[in-house]
Amino acid sequence: QVQLVESGGGLVQAGGSLRLSCVTSGSIFSINAMAWYRQAPGKQRDLVAIISSTGTTRYVDSVKGRFTISRDNAKNTVYLQMNNLTPEDTAVYYCNARASLLTTRVLLDWGQGTQVTVSS
Repeated sequence: QVQLVESGGGLVQAGGSLRLSCVTSGSIFSINAMAWYRQAPGKQRDLVAIISSTGTTRYVDSVKGRFTISRDNAKNTVYLQMNNLTPEDTAVYYCNARASLLTTRVLLDWGQGTQVTVSS
């Protein structure tokens, strides 16, 4: 069974930075887009950023210019560099695979996520 393992979350002050990592199996990683999502308390899980198998990226407006998604195909790992964090970024962050940038259905069961807490 393919698993997703997210890491890198923590507690940071507003204006700080964190780098999240997500590892999955090579058979899924190399041929699909990878995406980061987040879920704040009491809210639905929303897409934050996505990167295609060839490196094309997309971001939601609220994180443009602050977050950077990247992938290391040799390590089957996708990263989310988060800079200039605000309390509104507080959430559990998850990654998942999608068939492409244009599809919305995720391909894998959700992992445990990684908690990001930004204090003001």
